[in-house]
Formats: sequence, structure tokens, C-alpha cells
Amino acid sequence: MSSLTSVINVNVPNDVKQEANELFNSLGLNMSTAINMFLKRAIYEGGIPFEVKQKPSKELIEAIKEVNYMEAHPEEFKAYKDVDELFEDVLGEQQ
Repeated sequence: MSSLTSVINVNVPNDVKQEANELFNSLGLNMSTAINMFLKRAIYEGGIPFEVKQKPSKELIEAIKEVNYMEAHPEEFKAYKDVDELFEDVLGEQQ
């Protein structure tokens, strides 16, 4: 292990720093040790050591709710036995 160290300056909200310090102290760690643990784990895993996802859009949430409703109430919606029947209904005699 190298005895050389580097300084990393990170800006975080004061409340996040305080809560993190309290958590790490309760685990017997300081901020520097906790950050080093994170960095070493990221190197070991070859990426962020936890799942990173985007929050679903409002449109996606509404679409999921609509699909769930449709699945729970199939009697309220028209169903087709195959795609030909669907096209016939939608296009009528235009086919």
C-alpha cells in the first residue's frame, strides 16, 4: 500500500455531511475512511457499487397505472383474438 495520498475536495449539502458523519461515527469510521472504502469497492467491482437508476417519468408512472387498471378490469375493454381481427375492426373495409 502506497504511503502517498491525494486530497479530494467534494461539495455536499451541510445536512448530508452531518448525517453521513453521524452514521460513519456510529460504525467506528471517519469520513475519509468511508470514502476510501467506497472508492476501493468501486475499483473492485469495476463500477458504482450500488444500482443507479433514473426516477421514472410521470408519463411512465401514468402508463403503468393505466395498464394495471386495464389488467384488473378486462371486461371494460375490447379484446381481439388476433391481429387480423384488430385491423379489420380499426380499418373496416379499407383493407
